[in-house]
Order: sequence, then C-alpha cells, then structure tokens
Amino acid sequence: MPNAFSSPETVLEYLGRYTHRVAISNHRILSVKDDRVVFLYRDRKDSSRQKTMTLDAGEFIRRFLLHVLPSGLMRIRHFGFLANRWKTAQLERCREILKVPPPPAPEPSDSFRSWVADRKRCPQCGQGNLIPVRTLAPMPWDSS
Repeated sequence: MPNAFSSPETVLEYLGRYTHRVAISNHRILSVKDDRVVFLYRDRKDSSRQKTMTLDAGEFIRRFLLHVLPSGLMRIRHFGFLANRWKTAQLERCREILKVPPPPAPEPSDSFRSWVADRKRCPQCGQGNLIPVRTLAPMPWDSS
C-alpha cells in the first residue's frame, strides 16, 4: 500500500475519501435492533474486502459524531484548490508549483471510437457520415 503522501495524486485520493463523503451512507446500515447497529465497511488492510461490523448504538453514534463538524465550520471541499468551481485551474497551478507534469490524457478506447463512428452514420442506410448543420433547443415539454 503506497504512503498517502508519496505523490500529489495519492494525497488527493487520500483527502478525497474523507472530504467528499458523509460518515456513513444509509445503504451501508444493515440493521438497527436491540441497541445494536450492524453495518458494512471496507477493510483496507485485508485487500479492501467488504465486511460487517456490529456496535452498540451508543458507540456507533459516538463514532458517527466524530465526523460531524462543529457549528460554523464548513467541509474542506468548499474551499481552496479542491473547490469544484476552481479545481481544474488550481490543480494545474499546484502541478506547476510542485514541478509535476500533467497526467497523460487517456486514450479513447476502441469501443468509444466505434460508438462515435456509429453516431455519425446515417440511421436509415448506415452509410456515409452525418454532418451536423444545426442543434435545436429542446421544447419545454420535452423531458428527454
């Protein structure tokens, strides 16, 4: 397992796990009865296997509340270089400062290329390439 601070990518991945999610989502809670809470978790020390854990309700709430911010504080994702509005530009700036080259652009897969090619073919005869002339705005009653 790589060190969380070994590269900018691992730092962002590490922070992202904690700053962009709630402490536990409802679908992970399997049962609540007899003052016991059973929920799913991912054991990263055991090949990221999904396991269940049972806790007393009080202990579950104590652990959950460790993730609740005090009044007046906001989650980190709303600020700084991780803010969604500025993230792309700020990450480029971080790479410049750290002298890290940008990641290579992913190559489109062959299935994507064939999908794009199929979208350009005439739907009637399957021959030739369609050339967009104009894009029409959707009608207000059209939900698609």
